[in-house]
Amino acid sequence: MLTVMALLGNIIWFVLGGVWMGLAWWLVAIVMALSVVGLPWARSAFVLGSFCFMPFGREAIDREELTGRGDLGTGTLGFLGNVIWFLVAGLWLALGHLAAAIANAITIIGIPFAVQHVKLAVCALAPVGKTVVPKDVAARARRRY
Repeated sequence: MLTVMALLGNIIWFVLGGVWMGLAWWLVAIVMALSVVGLPWARSAFVLGSFCFMPFGREAIDREELTGRGDLGTGTLGFLGNVIWFLVAGLWLALGHLAAAIANAITIIGIPFAVQHVKLAVCALAPVGKTVVPKDVAARARRRY
């Protein structure tokens, strides 16, 4: 459940440019899905693209951290998938988020949005094996370990 501040942050984020990076993620996801070979990356790109539209009140965490057990995307194959992702699309999405972060950081009001873009840039470098959950769920998962 979103708090009022998270909802307000998401609305401002969306209007001031979050929509463009979300669409960029989804464009990459569509290209990956159309290539058929890129289907494993398409899922991660759609999940994080949706997160990019409304990031406040939610957090991207490793699935292994959430569930307490590894899976296909959190092991060696996930690492290899992230290396390929980085070379094909991750670097470019991360640079887009960093450019948006710099543009947002120019104003005091934009600083929280710049921080969010930097977090998304880190996710753009290695999205395979990540999932998006509400902040309280992420906090509970981290307390377990």
